[in-house]
Amino acid sequence: MRLSRYFLPILKENPREAEIVSHRLMLRAGMVRQQAAGSFSWLPLGKRVLEKVCKIVREEQNRAGALEILMPTIQSADLWRESGRYDDYGKEMLRLQDRHERDMLFGPTNEEMVTEIFRSYVKSYKDLPLNLYHIQWKFRDEVRPRFGVMRSREFLMKDAYSFDLDFGGAKAAYNRMFVSYLRTFTRMGLKAIPMRADTGPIGGDLSHEFIILADTGESQVFCDRDYLELPVPGEATDFANDGEMADIVTQWTTPYAATEEMHDEVAWGSVTEDKKLSARGIEVGHIFHFGDKYSKPMGAKVTGPDGKEHAVSMGSYGIGPSRLIAAIIEASHDEAGIIWPEAVAPFDVVLINMKPGDTACDSLCEKLQAAYEKSGHDVLYDDTDQRAGAKFATADLIGIPRQVIVGPRGAGEGTVEVKRRATGERDVQKVEDLLASLEATA
Repeated sequence: MRLSRYFLPILKENPREAEIVSHRLMLRAGMVRQQAAGSFSWLPLGKRVLEKVCKIVREEQNRAGALEILMPTIQSADLWRESGRYDDYGKEMLRLQDRHERDMLFGPTNEEMVTEIFRSYVKSYKDLPLNLYHIQWKFRDEVRPRFGVMRSREFLMKDAYSFDLDFGGAKAAYNRMFVSYLRTFTRMGLKAIPMRADTGPIGGDLSHEFIILADTGESQVFCDRDYLELPVPGEATDFANDGEMADIVTQWTTPYAATEEMHDEVAWGSVTEDKKLSARGIEVGHIFHFGDKYSKPMGAKVTGPDGKEHAVSMGSYGIGPSRLIAAIIEASHDEAGIIWPEAVAPFDVVLINMKPGDTACDSLCEKLQAAYEKSGHDVLYDDTDQRAGAKFATADLIGIPRQVIVGPRGAGEGTVEVKRRATGERDVQKVEDLLASLEATA
């Protein structure tokens, strides 16, 4: 992609409305455009990151056995009346009527709708376990949306819903999602700590929030430092092995960890002083088990092996990809801009032509661009006629992991300069060596 043809509206000054780092950098880097309070358009650079995040989320949900569907954003109020939540949910729910004066709502979550889908088709325990997920836009009318996409009114959510015959099956489903979340956040370059949490308006009796530690976090959290060293399950993890899943969850829930709402001073006192870690945290995922809270009033029952009908035991599991992007930036940035982990970077390489129009520079840049793309890398080619300082500032601001700098002298000598954004390390490489390494990975 040539930068001269790309829509990247960079802002030189910090926007006055941006209160935290991620909001400021997302606006400055041309990732989003605020349309109203808590409402954003995702511009090309931001959309690329959003797609990378969703891809990882999908891969790990699929790995754990969840099946993807897609449910509407507008829901019937009748479903919510069945569950008893329509009048209880509060002003965060955006209520509306269609042209026939039927009560509708813009979904803040999907427990009712997915339960209706389940009860329409699943009648026997032989069709369990089942876990359905989708990635869809949600709306919650926050009284004070702030911090950019960190706490917006309209946001993208991956929400999964598990259905099992009894608590034993539901706990196994919960464990699979727990492990899936550990892998998901690790792949994005984050260290997420599962903490006991309040279930809130979703309901239920078992809940964990996955928290990353960041100075700009919304809430105070408390945990044992052992979490920083715990091994994250690898690709060989067998999600079909309930025992293996349970062992991993036990390992990751034995040390103390709790959000401020669930903090227990007595239990905290049993943690040695050198292991205590009290910090600010950002929630990046939340999982719940709530049993028959929705299945019972909505008649989501299956015939069990005993021949009797049983209200299924359910759980729900949320990750906000749009919010997650802000959390990644909060955890990975410096004074110059964003530092993207490679797995979610909008481009892998930014190729900087220091003298567009120079035959040697243009020729080498085009050769390098073709080689990188052939080896599977996404390339942003800065072919603009900006001065060098502006090119470097843009590259640092948007946070692409590798910068490959091509100047007239280097082009003449057959060398380029390669900078790693995360460390600032610079290395002069021979073009022939760089091309050979790319050819080997093509």
